[in-house]
Amino acid sequence: MRTETSPEALDLAIWLKPGDRIVMGQACGEPSTLVAALVAQGSAIPGLSAFIATSFSGAFRPESAASFALSSMGAIGQLRSMSKVGKLAVIPCHVSQVGPLIRAGIIGCDVAMIQVSPADENGNHSCGLIADHVRDAVSKARVVIAEVNAAVPYTFGETIHASEIDVAVHCDRHPVEVAPAPISETDAAIARHCAEFIGDGAVIQTGVGAVPDAILRLLGDRKDLGVHSGMLGDGLAELAEAGVLTNARKEIDPGVSINGALIGTRKLYDFADRNPAIRMAPASYTHDAGVLARLSRLVSINSAMEIDLTGQVNAEASGNSYVGGTGGQVDFVRAGARSPGGHALTALSATAKGGSVSKIVPVLSGPVTTARSEVDVVVTEFGAAELKGRSLAERAKALVAVAHPDFREALDRDAYAIAQRGF
Repeated sequence: MRTETSPEALDLAIWLKPGDRIVMGQACGEPSTLVAALVAQGSAIPGLSAFIATSFSGAFRPESAASFALSSMGAIGQLRSMSKVGKLAVIPCHVSQVGPLIRAGIIGCDVAMIQVSPADENGNHSCGLIADHVRDAVSKARVVIAEVNAAVPYTFGETIHASEIDVAVHCDRHPVEVAPAPISETDAAIARHCAEFIGDGAVIQTGVGAVPDAILRLLGDRKDLGVHSGMLGDGLAELAEAGVLTNARKEIDPGVSINGALIGTRKLYDFADRNPAIRMAPASYTHDAGVLARLSRLVSINSAMEIDLTGQVNAEASGNSYVGGTGGQVDFVRAGARSPGGHALTALSATAKGGSVSKIVPVLSGPVTTARSEVDVVVTEFGAAELKGRSLAERAKALVAVAHPDFREALDRDAYAIAQRGF
């Protein structure tokens, strides 16, 4: 029987057992009320562990999360503070793999802590701002604890029926918001080069941040753009309101933006509330290779920490710091590069640390997130290097051309060495 309660009356000791493994809703679908309860009460229940894919709330800090072990698919958002002090266990996996790992019991899920909207007239709670692996967690968990938040928009797509929830914690709390990042001159320059690959009828996949926001602002003169993405921010609402985003030319889901996570501000959440032109879908649909293969003109836009002269991409670590993750990059890079009329764009600034370090390098300093065999187009503020189908020597030459001028001479020598040995 479902229990109805309030944040003040919630006693996790009734529902959690020692050693329980918790899977939490992530990003702006993070159940902040339940996280606060876990932080406050977790020390009384030994051996707890929690998995959260990303977090932007700031709730997870070394001191606040000391009573339970925390794991993630990457140090994304404000999980970096945990990674820096060795308090975050990183599970290298793609977004599309998280759900199957939960279903298989490899990522343990004894308890699901999720955030949902109030139920509709049929008893269905919308997953609201995040759809990715929520259903997988709910189906696997012994106990489902849901933050039923009156401030969460009712979005169409993934729903959880009232009967599937063991504990409903009712609140009216602003969901996590992620404000648009300030756009620098470098971001704007990268965006201009990326926008050249996005024509009328293109289907966009992108993340959130300064470069994606800058790109979307340049697309006001396009016609019939579409969306099939793992996440999107406030720019989605702005494109739709401008009449540019119609999804009219998509081979599947015409007229509807397919998305897995809404990461933005109240403006985006209000736009999405009961909007039939947006459907929140699980990662088994947003990132599925078979689904993506049905889309033409798919343009994927992903970021990187660094890229080597053969095209290998590191999107996870900067030196000794793990600050990113595998995410959905590989799924969408493959799809965009194979899509008829589409492209897979990997965008990064040419330098880091105030211009003192090149991000186009002879050898990566971190892991290979995306293999060189998958990479299509690399974009910096100095231009676009089209790598697909090119030899290693040709790739190196093209990448030197979009590196910062201060580093091109040294990189030219490394490119020459690649050309001489052929690899």
